[in-house]
Amino acid sequence: MIDVRPSQQMRDLGVVQHGASILAQPARAFALPAERDEAERITDELFAAMERIGQVHPFAKGMGIAALQIGIGRAAAVIQPPGDGPSVILLNPKITDRSSEMDEQYEGCLSFFDVRRLVPRPLKITVETTSLAGEAVTTVYERGLARLNHHEVDHLDGLLYNARMRTGVEPIPVEEYRQTGRAWAYE
Repeated sequence: MIDVRPSQQMRDLGVVQHGASILAQPARAFALPAERDEAERITDELFAAMERIGQVHPFAKGMGIAALQIGIGRAAAVIQPPGDGPSVILLNPKITDRSSEMDEQYEGCLSFFDVRRLVPRPLKITVETTSLAGEAVTTVYERGLARLNHHEVDHLDGLLYNARMRTGVEPIPVEEYRQTGRAWAYE
């Protein structure tokens, strides 16, 4: 049996890998409610991709995927929090506030699945999204959910998580990462 690299496994599941130009471009916002059908279709595609990926890899820390990662240049992402929490749908998300209190933990990315990276992020963020009806919705996320949301909003802004790493901090190969299957730890 041939050992398939994690990044190749993600590519085979339809996830665009780093180096693809679409990942470096800001996503195009939806005009809601006029583009409601398009937003729903793309959200459905994101959930289908998440389902495929979840069947081959466990995500104890939760998981998110942005439309850019499945080759769609629109401002949509979905997040499955750790445990059985309700899924988060992000349409046209913008971070409108962030705490000064930071936290640095290892993150993975479906588009860089061969490595894990130590990424500093705010412990609390406020995200404004657009509902399918076109209304602004503001939600505050903390800790792990703040991290997941921030990661996905960055994707939609064309920013990959390696841009958030401190200088001199190297990624570690996934084979050396010892936190798979464990939630993020907070004091």
